[in-house]
Amino acid sequence: MTGMIGTLAAATTMYGNIAALGAGLAAIGAGIGIGQIGGKAVEAIARQPEAISKIQTNMIIAAALVEGVALFAVVVAMIG
Repeated sequence: MTGMIGTLAAATTMYGNIAALGAGLAAIGAGIGIGQIGGKAVEAIARQPEAISKIQTNMIIAAALVEGVALFAVVVAMIG
């Protein structure tokens, strides 16, 4: 079995199911993290509109870090 069929067959094992659960939890965690970052940034901009550039820069950096950790977790879950 090669390609997609082999991948699907491997995912049906117990460890494959746990890996898929881990990848799903990582994706959910990233979604929650990005939502928190975006929401708090909007609140901060509403309170201090003059600081929009600093807030936006920090928001983008934090979002990139959250996405990086989520991608790492998904890769580790799929390998393990």
